[in-house]
Amino acid sequence: MNDCLFCKIIRKEIPSEVIYEDDKVLVFLDINPTTNGDTLIIPKEHCLDISKAPDDLNLHILNIINKLYPLYKEKLKCDGLTLTTNLEYAEEVKHYHVHFIPRYKNDEVKYLSNKDILKDLKDIKNILTK
Repeated sequence: MNDCLFCKIIRKEIPSEVIYEDDKVLVFLDINPTTNGDTLIIPKEHCLDISKAPDDLNLHILNIINKLYPLYKEKLKCDGLTLTTNLEYAEEVKHYHVHFIPRYKNDEVKYLSNKDILKDLKDIKNILTK
């Protein structure tokens, strides 16, 4: 039996507010939202992260994003969208998921960084391109 939280949601062992569902994905509202309409898109097949998912699944998820965004824009009046997914580090639930976060001009969501540990952009480029 898979104890993964998202697998339990897929199996309906844990309730969720489902926005969309098909044979490949489940889309539901995040219980710890950043903004109104903060949503998670998860594949029904357990998969660790985007790098482990088959290309057709990743394409399907992109198609779902493109389908949902106009709906959220119309119904929730959001001004934009932030998409995130993690690989390995910083992932609370070890099941591939995309955070679909509607953005609003007044949402005050800030993505902070520790400026003290950041390298110069040219140094990063050199590291990545050598």
